[in-house]
Amino acid sequence: MFSFKKSLTIAAGVAGAFAFGASNANADTTNQNLPTDYIVKSGDTLNKLSSEFNTTVEKIASNNNISDVNMIVVGQHLSFAEKAATAQPAQQVVAPAAKVEAPVQQAVAAPAPVQQVSAPQATSSAALDALIARESGGNVNAANGQYFGIGQLSPQARAVYGGNSTDYNDQLNAMKSYISARYGTAENAWAHSQATGWY
Repeated sequence: MFSFKKSLTIAAGVAGAFAFGASNANADTTNQNLPTDYIVKSGDTLNKLSSEFNTTVEKIASNNNISDVNMIVVGQHLSFAEKAATAQPAQQVVAPAAKVEAPVQQAVAAPAPVQQVSAPQATSSAALDALIARESGGNVNAANGQYFGIGQLSPQARAVYGGNSTDYNDQLNAMKSYISARYGTAENAWAHSQATGWY
């Protein structure tokens, strides 16, 4: 039993020495003799270790994710070799983010046709409303000499287009017919009214 324990201890020691030697062999070729697995001993500090292995406290802290450079623990494993593959995962994370932008730009462009459809309707209605407001204030009984109703049509225009009653829709339809025949659109009639004071 004793010899078995002794054999295990020796085997563990040889394996540890082999592992330490292997890491030193890698470090010799890649990181200028810096160990990749150093176990902190009593009395070690990052300042002391940085001097011993000819590196900086900042590099040791960065390589081992140490946030407080004044605190390391006995038995803690430290690597003095610089991490080589840190940049690659960052590039992989950034790449998908660029792909997300394209659908967002396409989605923004979609509402444009809706605005183009609604704009002329709003303008036509606004021009017609402005004419009615200027001519009669929307009063179906408004009269100015021979001119009558919301559109202040003359007797000759009312004979052709109607609008002789006090019904708002009748007067509105007569006004629209008169505008369509004379100006084409309410916008054109409103522009003429703005320039001359009548339409």
